Parts: sequence; C-alpha cells; structure tokens
Amino acid sequence: MVTKLRIGYLLVLLLTIIPQVSPAQSADAPSAILNAYIQEGLQSNLALKQESLEISRVTESITQAKALFYPRLTFNPTYSLAAGGRRLQFPVGDLLNPVYATLNQLAGSDRFPTNIPNVNELLAPNNFHDTKLSVQYAVFNTDIQYNYLIQKDLLSAQEARKRVVENELRYTIATAYYQYLQTLDAFRIYDNNRAVLHELGRLNEKLVANNVATKDVVTSTRYEISKIDQQLAVADKNRQSAKAYFNFLLNRDLTADIQVDSLLTRTLPPAPPALGELQQTALQSRQELKQLGGSLRASQNAIKMNEASLKLPNVYVGGNAGFQGFGYTFSNQAYVVGQVGLSWDLFKGYEKRSKVQQAKIQTELVQTKLTEVEKQIQLQVLQAYYELDAANESLNATQTGLANAEQTFRLVDSKYRNGQALLVEYLRFQNDRLTAQIQQVLTRYDVLLKRAALDRVTAIQ
Repeated sequence: MVTKLRIGYLLVLLLTIIPQVSPAQSADAPSAILNAYIQEGLQSNLALKQESLEISRVTESITQAKALFYPRLTFNPTYSLAAGGRRLQFPVGDLLNPVYATLNQLAGSDRFPTNIPNVNELLAPNNFHDTKLSVQYAVFNTDIQYNYLIQKDLLSAQEARKRVVENELRYTIATAYYQYLQTLDAFRIYDNNRAVLHELGRLNEKLVANNVATKDVVTSTRYEISKIDQQLAVADKNRQSAKAYFNFLLNRDLTADIQVDSLLTRTLPPAPPALGELQQTALQSRQELKQLGGSLRASQNAIKMNEASLKLPNVYVGGNAGFQGFGYTFSNQAYVVGQVGLSWDLFKGYEKRSKVQQAKIQTELVQTKLTEVEKQIQLQVLQAYYELDAANESLNATQTGLANAEQTFRLVDSKYRNGQALLVEYLRFQNDRLTAQIQQVLTRYDVLLKRAALDRVTAIQ
C-alpha cells in the first residue's frame, strides 16, 4: 500500500514539474492569441473610441477652415412693417405751392402744380422689402490661410495622441493577460501541492493504522491542507479579478472566457538590442514627440498669423443683387451693387503685438516641453532596460533555487517514507518547494512584464 501511495505521489510531483520543462515555442515567435486580443481591444476599447471621435471633431474643424477659402453666397430677404416712432417732416407744399401759384398767374397757365403735399414720413419704413443675393469672397486674408495650417497641425497632434493611447492600450492588455496567466499558474501550483499533501495524509493514516506513527502526523497534515485551501481561495479570487479586468479592457462581458496560450507561459522573450539603439528607436517612434511636434508647428504658424495680421491688410470683393422697395411689386425695384473692400487695423492698442508675443511664449513653452520629454524617454528606456536585465538575473536565480528545492524535497520525501526523517522536516521542505515554485512563476512573468514595459517605452509593436 505504501508503494502504491508513493507511486501516486510521484505522479502528482511530475505533474507539478512538467510545465516547467516542456518544450517551448521559438523565443521570438509572437503569440497569435495575445495579438488577437490586442487587436480586439484596439477595435472595441471605449477610451480609444473617444480618441477616434476627437480626431473626427478636429477633422471637421479643418473642413470649416477650408470652407473660408470659398465665396460666401447668401440669400437675405427682409420685409419691414412699422408704426409710430420718429417721423421726417418737411413743409415742401407750404413752401412751393404759393410760389407755383404765383408763377401760374404770371405765365397765364397751369404749368406748375399747386397741390404738392408736405413731407411727413416715418423714419422706419413701412411695407418695405429688400430681397437680395449677397456674395463675398476673401481675396487676401492671412488669418484664413494660417488658421487652415494650424488646424492641420492640430489634427496631426491629435492623431499622434491616438497612437499614444493605442501604445498604452497594447501594453495594458498584454500585462493584464500575463497577470491572468500568472494567477492560473499560481492556482495550479497550490492545487498540485494540495494533492501532494492529500497523498501524504493517506500515507500517514496508513502509518498510524499500522502503529508506525502517532496520530499527530495526521492532524498536522490536515492543518497544512487547510492552509493550502486558504491559499487556493485567495488564488481563485485573484484569478476571477484578473479575468474581469482583462475583459473590461476589451469591452467584453466581465465573465467571458479567456483563451490561454499555454506555450506563452513557458516562452522567454529574446534579448533586446543594445541600450543606445533602443533609445534612438524610442526617440524616432514615440508618438508623444510627434504629438508635441504637431503642437509646436501649430504655435509657429500662430506666430506667423499674428505677425502677418499686424503688417498686412485683408482684401475682399463682394456684391448684392435683388429687389428693393415698398410692396412686393418687383416693378422698377431691381438693383445691383458691387463692392471691393480693404480692412487694415492701423492701431488697436498694441493688442496684435501682444498676441505675437503670446504665440512666441507658447512656442518656447512647447519646445521646452519637447526637450524635456526627449530626456524623459531616454531615462524611461534606460530604466526599463536594466529592470528587464535584473528580472532575467532573478529568473536564473529562482530557477536554480527551484531545482535545488525540488531535489532536496525528493530526498526528504524518500527519507520520510523510510522512517529516517520527521514530519516537521517533510513539511518544512515541502513549503520551501512551494515557495520556490511560486517565486519562479512570479519571476518568469516578471520577465514578460518587464519586456512589455520596454516595448512600451520604445514604442515597439
């Protein structure tokens, strides 16, 4: 019976070890499953959708700025009714009628009218309409020209910002996936160790039944199993939380199943390029710099716009064509008016000079921020590079520690079954092996997380 129990124990032990030594895929082969999840997140994530809407909004601003280059045609009919108010009064009849009557007497005819009424008109026209088409075209307007360029620069900055969010989302999804797989491995380790303790408990019950050991070995084993059960409950809670967070990032149902890439859990990323090369790659690829570059160009164009507005006038042409008069008769009411205009602010309380200076300050501010971000990126790459290096060293140490813990535990297990070791020794080295297994899983996933962080700061996809 002891032999059968020992064989069962060895099978459980092999199940614990096998995941660490199974063949792995090529180190530089991407995970198709993880990449599919990343693409799903890029398509459905709500934060990224907001950035897409912002791009659409800025694109409409460009359309509006471009529309100012075209002529403006307006149909503008008005009709006025008036009553009361100020009046225009002039005694034309009182002045001219006596004069014309005298002239008629002298001439002996009725040649001149003698019933001219006095002028008594409302200043506000009554029953008056002005039905016209108006056209206006800016021949030369620097504000329109530079505003269009500024809106294009802002669109470039907004598109770069969206790519920044995409890069962050890729990193967040990858780390969330690694953390979920990590909880699965932790749960598996605890479950396997629980099976080992169950085999130990059955062995101890047989030893007690055969009067080889006292009953305390059974109760001690049960106590260790209860501790493992508690750790399993915590591991299961962590697994459910990690699953919900990952599904949240993909805008899916929080309880949706997640496909596990079993090969990825045993794959170490390839060694990164040299630090200097990574820093240059980051300076060329990071979208934060392109976003600030768009803002810098917009500020520079704002300087040019305000300087041109300070020195140059705006020229426009336009005209009106339509009907105007009392009552909608349209008879003898047609008119056409053409216009050529020039607008030039010769003095405006130094407002435009202040705007030029303000735009220069904004440009200098963005340039300073750009320089700062460049240095920050170089620092981020350096830190991520050495953190990955430290994680690899730690992984090597934990792998060595796990191998030693496994070997020691097998020796103690053999001694215990042959009555040459105490239960307290067995449980101590069993806990050491459990700790080594958990530590090895943590450091293995830490390498994957640190590599994802390095890819993030270098914007490598």
